[in-house]
Amino acid sequence: MVELKHHIFVCTSCRINGQQKGYCFSKESVGIIQRFMEEIEDRDLSGEIMITNTGCFGICEKGPVVVVYPEGIWYGNVSIDDIEKIVEQHIEGGNVVNELLL
Repeated sequence: MVELKHHIFVCTSCRINGQQKGYCFSKESVGIIQRFMEEIEDRDLSGEIMITNTGCFGICEKGPVVVVYPEGIWYGNVSIDDIEKIVEQHIEGGNVVNELLL
């Protein structure tokens, strides 16, 4: 089994039938996943971090929602511009990004 330091979940509003539509999807959550993947690769963290898209977390008004494990930290209203900060401060630095915290 792979020993991960972090597993990051991003709501992409994926429905049971596989369609992506909904609030987080409309707020560029697929782009958020792509940006996370770029940051992880650029920082040579690919073996330590996993990014997974999810279905709805049920708090659409707070979306896009990102959850970071193992800490169980929930971030809301995340934009593509926030990803570098999350990776730098939380993933690499161990500090929660308080202004995005739910």
